[in-house]
Amino acid sequence: MSLLQPITARLSVPSRQLTGPGPDEAQLRTLLEAAIRVPDHGRLNPFRLLLIRGDQGRRLGERLAEIHARKEPDVPAGVLAKDRERFAFAPVVVTVVARVLAGHKVPEIEQRLTAGCVAYNLLLGAQALGYGAQWLTGWPAYDRDVAALLGLAGDEEVIGFVHIGNIRIPASEHPRPALADLLGEWNG
Repeated sequence: MSLLQPITARLSVPSRQLTGPGPDEAQLRTLLEAAIRVPDHGRLNPFRLLLIRGDQGRRLGERLAEIHARKEPDVPAGVLAKDRERFAFAPVVVTVVARVLAGHKVPEIEQRLTAGCVAYNLLLGAQALGYGAQWLTGWPAYDRDVAALLGLAGDEEVIGFVHIGNIRIPASEHPRPALADLLGEWNG
């Protein structure tokens, strides 16, 4: 097995294909501790994690549908149904929250990238533990009413919702770009 196999074999498993049980408390703690070991210019720790587990996911989905219907009264019923189910499948969803310090010597983009690395580490770590995972955003990640519902401060934003659970239906590989199409070399 190649040492890079955990990276080259990484697949997102759609959240609808995840089910319980998820990681136990010891596995989850190990996964979270590993996930926060990220590059962090200035040692700002510009992130935090918020867990959504079990029935809390369904409750959050109901609240999302309420927010969506209030903001967009003509939203189709099918869209609201999707909102209600958004967090209903994986037994645990880790919300990765960036705490962006405006005006700091570390650029805001670097702070967001640090938080993004946490989300990616969660994907790799979940797979290494034998679970499936998917990093999702969607409108709830960018909505300030949802941010308030989640208890985010004004300088915080959702980087992603990382859904983690047992794999009910395996994900299939999809075409990947050829390295030659993405690689260049600067020659001064």
